[in-house]
Order: sequence, then C-alpha cells, then structure tokens
Amino acid sequence: MTSQVLRRNLLKSPVFKMHPARLCLRLAEGKMKYCLMKFCRVLCLMLTSPLRLMELTGLYGVYRRLFPFLAYNVTFSYNDKMHNTKRELFRNVCRFANADGSLRLLEIGCGSGANFKFYPDGCTVICTDHNPHFHRYLRRSMAANTHLTYGDFVVVSGEDMGQVEDESVDVVVCTLVLCSVRNVQRVLREVRRIVRPGGAFYFLEHVVSEPSTWTYFFQHVLEPLWYYLGDGCMVTRATWRDLEAAGFSEIHLRHIDAPEVTPIIRPHIMGYCIK
Repeated sequence: MTSQVLRRNLLKSPVFKMHPARLCLRLAEGKMKYCLMKFCRVLCLMLTSPLRLMELTGLYGVYRRLFPFLAYNVTFSYNDKMHNTKRELFRNVCRFANADGSLRLLEIGCGSGANFKFYPDGCTVICTDHNPHFHRYLRRSMAANTHLTYGDFVVVSGEDMGQVEDESVDVVVCTLVLCSVRNVQRVLREVRRIVRPGGAFYFLEHVVSEPSTWTYFFQHVLEPLWYYLGDGCMVTRATWRDLEAAGFSEIHLRHIDAPEVTPIIRPHIMGYCIK
C-alpha cells in the first residue's frame, strides 16, 4: 500500500474527523481510565497478599481440597446457562469417529464431568485433571451418564500428559481450563501429540474482553482476587492467539458473549481445531 493510500485512509478515520478539543478529551479520558485501572489493581493485589502468603507457605492447599466441591455445585448453574452453546459445540463430534463407529475422547481438566451429557452414545472417555480431589464428584457424573464408557482417571497437568500415548485418541476436549494452566502453548503441544492425525481438539474458554470495555477494566482490576477464588484462573488471557499459533491444519473459532454468566467471564471463544 502506497503512502498516499495510507494517508487517505487515515484521513477517513473518525479520529481525524473529531474536533481537536474532543480528541484531547477522549485521550485524557483513556489515560485516566488506564491509571485508575492500574491503581485499583494494586489495591486488589494488596488485599490478596494474605492469600499469596498462604500459597507460598502451602496453606492454600486446604482451599484446593475444597475447590472441587465448589466447582461441582457451580457446574449446574453454568451448564443450565450454557446448555445450548455446549450442544452446538459438540454436535459434530461424531464426525471424528473411526470407521467402526468407535470414538476415543480425552478431556483435559475434566473436573466433575460437566460435559459428559453432551458426548455421543458409546464414546470412550478418558479423564485427566491436576486436582485428585475431583474424583468423588467425577464418579457421580459417571453414574449419571451411563451412555458412555469410561477409561482411567489420570491425575496429570495439561502441560505434561506423558502417561497418554502419542496419537492415541480421536478427540481432545478442554472447557474452562486453558484459563488456569500455567503454560497454554505447552498444553496445546501436548494436545497435538496425543490426538491422531485428522482428529480434533474442542474448546470453550472465557477470554479477555475488548480494551475499550468496562469488562476489560474490571478483568484487570479483579484478576488477583479471581486467581485465588478460581484456583489459578486468569481472566485476561487472549487464548485465541495461542490457538491460532498452535500449528493445527484447520481452526474453527468463534467469539461469543456467554449468556447470563458473571460479566467478568462473559467473553468466550468456542470451536474446534483439526490436526
């Protein structure tokens, strides 16, 4: 694009049509909002310093034992609000079944089994989670979803699933998990390792909002507190960028606003990638 075309496009921008006084006011408002966000985040960090100390001393592990109970109960509310979204997300999972109709699916961070009822009949599900205390709640979901066959419950982090063989599953699923792993890129490398060629990776994740929104403001302010309440959950991740750079042959991704959920986690992405 030539410099003349660039200049012409810039002059067409609403910013250049704005009155100088209004432009200065807009810039000042943006600067004030940014400074206020940073100030409020520092205050939130100070308020959560006791939780940080608990994490450093190992006392936070007590909450990690309690978290599965809380997550299990929150699951019912989230699933009610996201029922149609999840049905749409998993509607074509059978596409990746083998010629004999079998489908081997691995879920990363399965938690209490909130996705089981959306999986197709006869599917074999392998469950992984880094928190072993989910097991008792996972068994309840297994008992309630007898249309599935279950493999082992493997206690591993998403970044290191060495116990799972290369190219051993048809589909990998990850919902509300990439927000809390320590390294998203490593998790996606593991996904590409364990899914067979032509297999798929399904995802549903909350993400950071647009910078111009108040949701973005409160995500950055409250993230230190949310991190501890959500057992490591980060609300300011642009996870779609990691997915786009992960090296899948195809990616089908949509940005959505999750209906009726807590505003701070309302921006979501959903879709699937093909290896």
